[in-house]
Amino acid sequence: MIIDVHGHVSAPEGLYAYKANLLAHRGYHGRGKIGISDDQLRSAVETGGGRHGPSHLDHLEIAGIDIQLISPRPYTLMHSEEPAKIVQWFIEETNDLIYRICNLYPEKFKPMAGLAQTPSTTPKEWTKELYRCVQELGFVGTLLNPDPYEGLKPPPPLGDKYWYPVYEALCELDVPALIHSAGCRPPARESYSLHFIIEETIAVASLLESQVRNDFPELKLIISHGGGAIPYQIGRFLPAAARSTDGDTYYDRLRTLWFDTCLYTQESLDLLLKTAGTDRCLFGSEKPGTGSMVNPKTGRWFDDIKLLIDEIDWLTSDDRNAVFENNAKKLFHI
Repeated sequence: MIIDVHGHVSAPEGLYAYKANLLAHRGYHGRGKIGISDDQLRSAVETGGGRHGPSHLDHLEIAGIDIQLISPRPYTLMHSEEPAKIVQWFIEETNDLIYRICNLYPEKFKPMAGLAQTPSTTPKEWTKELYRCVQELGFVGTLLNPDPYEGLKPPPPLGDKYWYPVYEALCELDVPALIHSAGCRPPARESYSLHFIIEETIAVASLLESQVRNDFPELKLIISHGGGAIPYQIGRFLPAAARSTDGDTYYDRLRTLWFDTCLYTQESLDLLLKTAGTDRCLFGSEKPGTGSMVNPKTGRWFDDIKLLIDEIDWLTSDDRNAVFENNAKKLFHI
């Protein structure tokens, strides 16, 4: 079985029209409703065309993915917008829509939540939606954006106690969080995609230099996109860790986190699996998404990550089973 822990919802245009309306009236006309039927949800998942080519379901079939965990599209989350209530309304509607899609395709999709991480509200307030999604709707995890300001100003790093209410809720509910940045508002030096990598890199560095792993030994944090730059620049951090008095190496610290395989070259996947270990990596593709384009040199989809992993010759059958299936089953109780 192939379990993909990094997927995003394919939603009807009605969801984004609802978002545009909220942004237009800034909440003055009330919450409203998305008004999307089950047939429209099925069409969004089963109909191909556009930039990504095949339908969402066809992408999974082509890649041999049996189960995919789907969360909101990160660029839509608008965490830095005000007033906070429009962000909350949109994210609640999106989570409800994800819940409905997963009920329509219970053998194919499992739900991952988004949180209304507006900077004008507290992390404790953000957890209300997490509790609702897990306890009432059966969600198996959540996205966690390390930059709710979306590039407008530096947020507290994930090693800061500012984030502890979220970590406490994750541990109480026994669900993982996928660390995944959202928007990147101009003016910014970096592109949207580069913003992800930068924020994931900062997230790993701050977590491993903090007391989080000691204060929350049961916390399950998955770093998306292969961990930002840290697994590939680990040599920069080994000397400082060697001077520490706690006896942990930087590799020991790194292995308190989990990493998805949402990388699009075999060389980067090979290095991630060797650095973090196959027992700390989970298959992720983000299909359909950024990598959903055919590589003209190979004729294969850039994001057909299973094929790339299949061709890493040092992996044992146990390694492959751990990455493709068993680690996800353990973390998400699937």
